[in-house]
Amino acid sequence: MPTYRLLIEYDGSGFHGWQIQPNGPTVQKAVEDALEVILRTPVNVVGSGRTDAGVHARGQVAHFRFGGDLDVFKLTRSLNGVLPDSVVVLAAELAPDGFHARYDAIRRTYFYHIATEPRALDRSLKWELRASLDFDLMSEAAQALIGTRDFNSFCITQSETKNRVCSIERAVWIEERRPNDWRFEIAADRFLHGMVRTIVGTLVEIGRGKRPPNDMDGIIAAMDRRSAGQAAPAHGLVLERVDYPEPIFFETGTDRQSSPSIVPNSGAC
Repeated sequence: MPTYRLLIEYDGSGFHGWQIQPNGPTVQKAVEDALEVILRTPVNVVGSGRTDAGVHARGQVAHFRFGGDLDVFKLTRSLNGVLPDSVVVLAAELAPDGFHARYDAIRRTYFYHIATEPRALDRSLKWELRASLDFDLMSEAAQALIGTRDFNSFCITQSETKNRVCSIERAVWIEERRPNDWRFEIAADRFLHGMVRTIVGTLVEIGRGKRPPNDMDGIIAAMDRRSAGQAAPAHGLVLERVDYPEPIFFETGTDRQSSPSIVPNSGAC
C-alpha cells in the first residue's frame, strides 16, 4: 500500500497537543478528520513525534497509507481547504515503501522563543520575560547538555517512557534581528516529555542569577526532576524541523526539510 507523507505547520494554542486524546482537540485528529473527508475512508496518521498542549510546529512530518494513487498537489490544496486555519499542510509527497515518520527520523530540532520586552503582534509565540537575562551564561550552561546521556532530570515525572537516554547535538541561544528577541535552538535524536521546556526554564534561572552556570552537570547527574527548574510556558516552543537519512519534500521546491544537516521512540516536549 503506498505511503504518503505530509509536512505540517500548526498553531498549537487551541490543541491538546499532537496525539489523539479523549479530553480535547488534537492536531492528529484534525488531520485524520480532514483526510477522511477527502479520501472518504478513515485514515491513520502517524507523526514524527508528539508535541504537548500549546506547543507549535513549523516542520512536523507525518505519514499515512492509502490504497490508491493520489495527486499530492491536489491533496495539499484539498487538505488546506478542509483543515482549521490553525493547521496548514505545507507539502505532501509519495514516500518510499516502508517509510515511518517517527522511527525513521534521525534528528528533531526545536526552537524556543523569548522576548525581554513587551510584544503585541507575536506575544502568543514568545515567552515574555521582563527581566535581565545573561544569555552568554545561558549558552555556556547549555553546552553541558551536548552528548549522549540520561536526561531523566528534565522529563516530567508522570512520563511512562522508560528509556530516557537522548543524544543532543546542538543547544545554543541565538539573538534574533529584533532587539530583545532571542531563541534557543536544540537538536537531538529524540526528546522526552516536557524536556525542552524544562531545559529552557532551568537555563532562564541561570540567566537570572538564581543558579550558577555549572549547575547543569549536577542536575543531569542527579537524574531527578526535582533538581531542575520549572518548565517554561508551552506557547514559546516550536518543533522547527525533523530530519531523515534522505532528503524529503525535494520535489515541492521547499528546502525546509531537504537536508539532514543542522544549520544553526518520541519527540514530546
